Amino acid sequence: MATFTRSDELAGAEFVGADLTGARFVETDLTGVVMRGVEVAKVDIDAPWLVHGERLLVNGVDVVPFVEAELDRRFPGRADRRAADPEGLRAAWATLERTWAATLDRVDAMPPGTVDVSVAGEWTFAQTLRHLVLATDVWLRRAILGVEQPFHRIGLAGGDGDEDRLDRSVLEALCKRFGGGPVGLSTLAVAVGEEPETVETVAEPFLVREGLLGRTPRGRVATPATWRHLGLRAPTGVQPSLLDNDEASST
Repeated sequence: MATFTRSDELAGAEFVGADLTGARFVETDLTGVVMRGVEVAKVDIDAPWLVHGERLLVNGVDVVPFVEAELDRRFPGRADRRAADPEGLRAAWATLERTWAATLDRVDAMPPGTVDVSVAGEWTFAQTLRHLVLATDVWLRRAILGVEQPFHRIGLAGGDGDEDRLDRSVLEALCKRFGGGPVGLSTLAVAVGEEPETVETVAEPFLVREGLLGRTPRGRVATPATWRHLGLRAPTGVQPSLLDNDEASST
């Protein structure tokens, strides 16, 4: 199956009579995409920022208000996230805590190991909880409080407190799944179950500094040191001079 990453130039492309059955678009910019006379049976769209866009037309009808209304109906308290005063925000937070308490109780009643099961390539429940810790660290501890090293080890890949697990996961995915690259940041992040920003801000600075990862216009690549670090044989053609310091430090 072909994989297209951020480094591929598909903007403005036209697909006529193409068979995209079963295709999967992850963190892909589909702004302004026009579909005419298409088959959309079983299409599944997850767009967290749908309400912040201009519109989403289906057969000429903007469906965003209908989707938002239905989600608010399914999840009591969801609409309160837009509360305009402290009282409303406190009520929304109380609802959120009750909902999470009920969710955790439900998970506790499931068979052992359920929290580590991934369905259709989505995050496991354990990964989701870990990401919430990471999101808090990124947006509160780093962005607002300005903490120099804001990341709690529980929020990093592995979930067991091993801060090196994310670094190794990135390197192993790069070499074992993508043959050393080049591979786009978004694709690499999906492979390790993290957000692109997490890989870019948490793992990459150290890996680039240690000469274990290179950033090129075509994507992320393994260096000869990467293969040696993992104890793997580098493919033919990987030379020590593949990346110089300037290139490896570029974005």
